[in-house]
Amino acid sequence: MSLALAGSALGFLGVALGAFGTHGLSSRFTPETKGWWETATLYLLVHAVAIFATGLSGRAGLFSTGGWIMVLGALVFSGTLYAMALGAPRWFGAITPLGGLGLLAGWALFAVAALRS
Repeated sequence: MSLALAGSALGFLGVALGAFGTHGLSSRFTPETKGWWETATLYLLVHAVAIFATGLSGRAGLFSTGGWIMVLGALVFSGTLYAMALGAPRWFGAITPLGGLGLLAGWALFAVAALRS
């Protein structure tokens, strides 16, 4: 799978889940769970664009590695927030920062690669 395809899939998923949360689940949400859903969707969409752009760039090395780490980070970060909004145990919140670290690591690798080029 390419990064462009992964970014496209994550973007599609972000739009679909955002719409589902707004139109299909809004009556189930408390203010807290609605916030989790919205945060998950925002971060998923923002990072999908970055991943897609990295895939289109055709750059290898640290750019590519950063993109794949970002894919994993986006899935873990947003996935745990979505799961908690749907009723998963609150201890899933302890996993969420690991996804955030993946997102940060992806951005850091992008920066290092940009400085080297």
